[in-house]
Amino acid sequence: MKEKTIDYILRATWQAVSRMYNEEASKYGASMSVGFALLSIDKENGISSTSLGPQMGMEPTSLTRTLKSMEEKGLIERKKNPVDGRGVIIHLTELGREKRDLSKDRVLTFNEVIKQHLPQEKLDAFIEVAEKINELIAERQIFNDEGGS
Repeated sequence: MKEKTIDYILRATWQAVSRMYNEEASKYGASMSVGFALLSIDKENGISSTSLGPQMGMEPTSLTRTLKSMEEKGLIERKKNPVDGRGVIIHLTELGREKRDLSKDRVLTFNEVIKQHLPQEKLDAFIEVAEKINELIAERQIFNDEGGS
């Protein structure tokens, strides 16, 4: 059998994780992106809409759709930024806080199960590899004029 490429393994793993979280979130009428947004919004102070997208790594159009859905479900409310009246701060509603706690519980459960099945050294190595891949991509060292290094 042919050796699987690193990008294939990353993609297949992420798709499996994404599918798992979406299946779990659908039990509560949500999606993985809604859960991720709930976890990205500060419980007490909220977050500016311009900060949320980059923090989540979401494109503006996808974020707009997600936030609209969350607002319709009563999970968030938008308030004018008291510092800059042109901006908006997104705050969790009481229901949003409850769903945030549920999302946090699911993420912690996932992490705990993985930790139960892998020794810490392997998890540390996985994190180190993932961080290095992200670093190489951020520094544009994968595809450049020299063909990588």
